[in-house]
Amino acid sequence: MRDPLVGMITDRDMAVRAVAEGRGSDAKVRDVMSAKFRCCFEDEDVDDVLRNMGEIQVRRLPVGNRDRRLVGIVSLSDTAAGGDTPRLGEVLREIAQPGGQHSQTH
Repeated sequence: MRDPLVGMITDRDMAVRAVAEGRGSDAKVRDVMSAKFRCCFEDEDVDDVLRNMGEIQVRRLPVGNRDRRLVGIVSLSDTAAGGDTPRLGEVLREIAQPGGQHSQTH
């Protein structure tokens, strides 16, 4: 990306890397964010993005264009609001599976 995305932070990152490690409210984002993460491209098929989200057990992905510039974030709820997607229920089950890394870096 021209202005590269250097990390992503989720509520899980905050719980696991901040609260569980005893960091206070003065912790810096860079200390608890995931520096390795997955993303998708704005011209990808929704089904492909959903499959990826299910495999890596995440509910959100950064979206880039083919110039590798960040253009947005897509969430599982965005795909639900966009219409009836046959894989949506299956993906939600995959994401909610116990175990696994539940991580952008999986």
